[in-house]
Amino acid sequence: MNVTTVLLGLIIFLNIIFAFVVIFQERRDVGSTWAWLLVLLLIPIAGFILYLFFAQNFRRKRLFYWDDIKKKGLDRGLKFQESLFRSEQFHFKNYISGQNKDLITMNLLHNQAVLSEDNQVEIFTDGKAKFAALFRDIEEATDFIHVQYYIIQKDNLGKHLLDLLTKKAKEGVKVRVLYDELGSRRINPKFLQELREAGGQAEAFFPSKYRLINLRLNYRNHRKLVIIDGKIGYVGGFNVGDEYLGLNPKFGYWRDTHLRIEGTAVYSIQTRFILDWNQASADHDIVYFPSLFPHLPSKGNVGIQIVTSGPDSEYEHIKNGYLKMITSARKSIYIQTPYFIPDSSVLDALRVASLSGVEVNVMIPNKPDHMFVYWATLSYIGEMLRAGAKVYQYSNGFVHAKTLVVDEEIASVGTANIDFRSFKLNFEVNAFIYDEAIAQKLSQDFREDILVSELLTMEKYLERSKWVRIKESISRLLSPIL
Repeated sequence: MNVTTVLLGLIIFLNIIFAFVVIFQERRDVGSTWAWLLVLLLIPIAGFILYLFFAQNFRRKRLFYWDDIKKKGLDRGLKFQESLFRSEQFHFKNYISGQNKDLITMNLLHNQAVLSEDNQVEIFTDGKAKFAALFRDIEEATDFIHVQYYIIQKDNLGKHLLDLLTKKAKEGVKVRVLYDELGSRRINPKFLQELREAGGQAEAFFPSKYRLINLRLNYRNHRKLVIIDGKIGYVGGFNVGDEYLGLNPKFGYWRDTHLRIEGTAVYSIQTRFILDWNQASADHDIVYFPSLFPHLPSKGNVGIQIVTSGPDSEYEHIKNGYLKMITSARKSIYIQTPYFIPDSSVLDALRVASLSGVEVNVMIPNKPDHMFVYWATLSYIGEMLRAGAKVYQYSNGFVHAKTLVVDEEIASVGTANIDFRSFKLNFEVNAFIYDEAIAQKLSQDFREDILVSELLTMEKYLERSKWVRIKESISRLLSPIL
C-alpha cells in the first residue's frame, strides 16, 4: 500500500468524522447542515477548517451582561409595560399601534422591545443628507456621543467623522465609538490615536484573539446606531464611507434608508448601544446613570419598538416580526433589500400573500456587491415571480435599504436584510414603526424608486442563459451559509 493510498484513505475517514460533527452541531437547521456537507464534499479537510471559522453555534450563549442594579431605572419601566400588556390594560395613544397589538406584544414580551408612542421621525434616503444632519447634531452635542457602525472606512468621510468626534472629545464631550472588527478591518490603532489622546474611547466588536485567526469571524455586529446626549437617535442602513455618498464608481448612487428619531424610543437605542459596548469593552463599561436617559418631552405621536436579534438569541426576533407583518397584510407589501435569500417560512409567507391577492412588491439591486449572494437572490426572485409578485431591479446605482412596509400603515427600517445571515448570524437592529404617515412616506419613496428601476417579468427571467441558471443553482445550495 503506497503513501498516496494511505493519505487518501485518511482524508476520507477524517471527512466522514467531520461530517458527523457537522450533523451533530447543525441538527437544528437542516438547510445549513446540507450546505456544510456540500462544502465538505467539494473541499475535504479544508471545508472543516472553514466550518470552524464560519459555523460556530452561539445560540443560547449569553454574551451581554448588564445586571439589574445598573439598569434598574429601565427595568422598572419595562416590567410595568409588560404587566399592562399581560393584563390587557395598556391604552394605545396611536390607532395604528392598537391595530397591531399582537405584533407589539410579541416584540415586548420576547425581545424586551418597549413601545413608545411620543416620537418624531425623519427619514433619509440619501447619504449626503443623512451625514449632513448627523454632523450637525454631533456639533451641537454637550454631554456624550455614542457611535456604532458595522463599517467605518479610513477614507474622507471616515476621517471627517473621526476629526469631528476628536474635536468634541477635546471640548469635554464623552465620545465612545464601537465598530465591527471585520467590517471596519481597515481601521488601525493609528487611525484612532488622536481620538483616544483627546479622551475619546473606541472599541472593536469580536476582535481577533490571535493575529489573523478569529474563530468568531462569522458572527458580526451589523448594527448602525448613533445616540447624542440621550435625546437623538439614528438607526438604519448607512455605514460610514465614501461609497455611501455615491462616490464609488462601481456602485454609483447609493440608495439606502436611515432614521433620525427624537422621543423615548431613543432610550431603547441607547440601551442597545450600552449592552454592545459593555460586551466589547474590557475596561470602560458604562454603568446606569440618569443623564444617559434624560427626561424627554413629547416630540410627536409615532409609535416605535426597537427590536434586536443575534446568534445568541433564542428566537429570530426580527425575522419573526417580518413574518407577523407579512401574514397580517391585507392590501400591499413593499420590500427593499440588497439581498433576498429568505428561509422557507418567509418565502412561503410572501408567496401565500401574493397568491391570496395582496400586492407584493420587491426591489433588489441590478448589480452585485457579493457575487454568490446576488445569484442566490435571483434564484429566490424566480419563486416570487411565479407567485405573481412584482419585482424591480434598481438601476440608478445600488439599493442597500432594508425596509418592509405593510398596508401603508406599519413599517420596519433597520439593518436586517431578508437573508439567512441577518436572521441567524449577524447582530441586527430594526425600528418597527406604527404610524400611517411614516409608512405612506416609505411607500411613496418605493414608488419613486420604481421610476429608476426595471420591472423584471417572468418572460425576462426565463430568458437568462444556462450558465446563469447553473450559478443560481449552486448559490442557492450554499445560501444557508452565505
